[in-house]
Amino acid sequence: MPKISSRFSLFLLLLIISTLTIIPYLGLTNFHTKGEPREAIVTVSMLQNDNWILPVNNGSDIAYKPPFFHWCIAALSLPTGEVTEFTSRLPSALAVIIMSAMCFLFFAKRSRNDIAFLSALLLLSGFEVHRAAMASRVDMVLTCFIVLALLQLYRWWEHHLRGIPVWAILFMSIATLTKGPVGIILPCTVIGVFLLLQKVSLWKTIYKVLPLALLACILPLAWYYAAYLQGGDTFLQLVMEENFGRFLGKMTYESHEQPVIYYFYITLAGWLPWSLLVIMSLFVLKYKRPKGTVRQYWNRFKEYIAHMDRMRLFSLLAIVIIFVFYCIPKSKRSVYILPIYPFIAYFLAEYMLYLLKQKPQVWRVFSIFIASVGTLLLVILLLVKSGIADRYHEILPDDMAYYMTALAESWNIVSIISGICIVFLIYDIYKSKRYLTYNNRYIYSVVALFFGIQLMLDASTLPVILNAKSMKPFADKVVAEVPEGKIYSYVSTPMLHFFIINFYTQDRVVEFERETPQAGYLLVGEHDFNYIREKYGEEYTFTPTLRSDRKGNDVKDFVLLLDFQKRDSAED
Repeated sequence: MPKISSRFSLFLLLLIISTLTIIPYLGLTNFHTKGEPREAIVTVSMLQNDNWILPVNNGSDIAYKPPFFHWCIAALSLPTGEVTEFTSRLPSALAVIIMSAMCFLFFAKRSRNDIAFLSALLLLSGFEVHRAAMASRVDMVLTCFIVLALLQLYRWWEHHLRGIPVWAILFMSIATLTKGPVGIILPCTVIGVFLLLQKVSLWKTIYKVLPLALLACILPLAWYYAAYLQGGDTFLQLVMEENFGRFLGKMTYESHEQPVIYYFYITLAGWLPWSLLVIMSLFVLKYKRPKGTVRQYWNRFKEYIAHMDRMRLFSLLAIVIIFVFYCIPKSKRSVYILPIYPFIAYFLAEYMLYLLKQKPQVWRVFSIFIASVGTLLLVILLLVKSGIADRYHEILPDDMAYYMTALAESWNIVSIISGICIVFLIYDIYKSKRYLTYNNRYIYSVVALFFGIQLMLDASTLPVILNAKSMKPFADKVVAEVPEGKIYSYVSTPMLHFFIINFYTQDRVVEFERETPQAGYLLVGEHDFNYIREKYGEEYTFTPTLRSDRKGNDVKDFVLLLDFQKRDSAED
């Protein structure tokens, strides 16, 4: 039997860690935001109507994004016969597992195994990546294929630009089929700038990169043409607005508009808790007074870039170019810059290993902080489990009392095991503090401790809190009241619908004003009902049937289900 290499062993360990810390918990949380069910309902419509090109949902909406993500959900849902929270989040989870594994192999081959392995662990545990991996959104799948395309393009450069990088072209095509042309623009721009810095002439760079971009357009154009045949000018206008209008800041509606500084602080937040270690280290580093002119600093910078390791330079370019690219449009969201995270993870791993050897006091302080967080979490959960909510139920706010009561009943075997692991790891970190600078065990103990905290939250704590915010219980009541047929709705905010209720009613919610039916059931927020009553009060009778216990996740208002009928129909 051949001996297993250290790299292969770490690769298998990484797959095990990533799978066990993500996959089992995908279905524990009901949909509680408008974004997840908005994507999942596209797949529901796709399967119901057997339309895999441009399905219509919410009565009249066509999907805002290309269909690859929804194809993945559909394929993963076929074995069970239905789209669920688990199957709709599974593509994102698989994407982050594949991406972290491929990044590990890429960095390990070109640097050191320990740096590559640590960078993969940091990538998996960082707040923004972990959040995106657990969500039914297109962003993690897009990120995965952009990053894979970048890695393949670098390999193409290592092979002296010979042949056609088929995998890079395929990955860019899939990225474009996930969210649009950005899946081609970003990888081609990064490799193009990288080639120019390698003294490749401008004309040769264009000659080599442009055909790749054109080849990557073939598969997406086939879908765009088929979708245009179905959607016509409406589809074309949507494509132009979502891709070019969003970039140029000329959208017809406000879409996550933020200043440029937003990406600086959101990146720090996205790397929690590891960004705290970096911030702590800034107080112990030695700083030199600047000497020399601006020209001298610029020449030193050029000299540094010229002699920089090629893989590190490529990673740095990927970070800078993608970051700057997303700073241009007015529309800014934290998930847009996810493709820079794997490359930041590599530099972060290098810096963490440097701090362990040169500034171990920073690691001591940081480990105390993480251990304190873990201890506090355990103490709070043990107090809740002891029934403290019942003792102080009258003085606690209603929501807090509800959450604490639910948490007391939410413990499972995973949360118990993770709690034991947290205690063991806190003890291990304390015991090994004397040997802090001798090996990397201290780092891995701290990282493992945070994984334990994360596991505890994902397995038992967050699902309870987030499920309490979900409109699924109200949606179940709506289904019981209206077991079949259309459910009409009215939302005054443009492009907004009852996404969660629509998902749990299997895409039966349609727009009231578009169809003006004779009779049926109407979903409407309490505030919007004033408009409906004023405009249609003489034409229809409205009888309240249900009212939600809490404000809806979509409309931010209490939701009513009304039995309505046209007055002339009632008189007849």
